[in-house]
Amino acid sequence: MELSVYKIDGTESGKKVALDPAIFGVEPNDHAIYLDVKQYLANQRQGTHKSKEKWEVAYSTKKIIRQKGSGGARHGSIKSPNYVGGGRVFGPKPRDYSFKLNKKLKQLARFSALAYKVKEQALTIVEPFVLEAPKTKDMLKIIKNLKVNDRKVLFVLPENSNNIYLSSRNLPNVKVISVSEISTYDLVNATTLIMVDGVQDIMQGRN
Repeated sequence: MELSVYKIDGTESGKKVALDPAIFGVEPNDHAIYLDVKQYLANQRQGTHKSKEKWEVAYSTKKIIRQKGSGGARHGSIKSPNYVGGGRVFGPKPRDYSFKLNKKLKQLARFSALAYKVKEQALTIVEPFVLEAPKTKDMLKIIKNLKVNDRKVLFVLPENSNNIYLSSRNLPNVKVISVSEISTYDLVNATTLIMVDGVQDIMQGRN
């Protein structure tokens, strides 16, 4: 399985790279992808939601009406959920939504998402490049040269590059990460994956 390497001006460099079929050619497992994305989204939740129950509402504890003789139902407290401003029954409480997944399952999920990108021809490999200064227009030019400016793009670098990251920060459809930060959610969320040459070797070394 080989792919051509492109320059940042959009032309082919003439070089081809071989992709490891154990990573980019696995049979995709949709359920593994689902579980890994579900875990990622669950881990983003703060879980700080809270509503007051009857005993927490700061109202008078005086009995509202007498027990008998009113002709209506019995009421003992204005804190009751029956009244506006009263406590909430079985309301949300702070909780931790995170859960654990097996490492091999998470690995299968990432490999499955990468395999989908290869099958959909949504993977592009570019030559290593540097930006002398953080300029959004330079990053936008690269995206246009690669003809992916109308898509949601995930840029994966071999290592962190502050200038490239800052240059893409104002582009709403472009996300730049290093290979160590790659996740199944990012892969699924992007319509196009652009990897700098060398990322595939790092992935193979970690496999």
